Amino acid sequence: MKKSRFTEEQIIGFLKQAEHGQGVKELCRLGGFSEASFYHWRAKYGGMDASEARRLRDLETENGKLKKLLAEAHLHIEALKVGFGVKR
Repeated sequence: MKKSRFTEEQIIGFLKQAEHGQGVKELCRLGGFSEASFYHWRAKYGGMDASEARRLRDLETENGKLKKLLAEAHLHIEALKVGFGVKR
């Protein structure tokens, strides 16, 4: 996944500026990002503060690690089944 040029704190700052009345088009032009990025960020980070966004990132990282461990466990189980000749 591509790393964003902006931190969660910066993104939340942009969202707060839009909440306080700055136009989305103007905000996007000044910030150097697309309107699509703005609306994507709003869907993901809308209503959060910086600490909540950090917690979200940590949870997403942990979730990715757990998914990888689960996939490796399933591969290991399948390898054992093949090794012992177990039929499905």
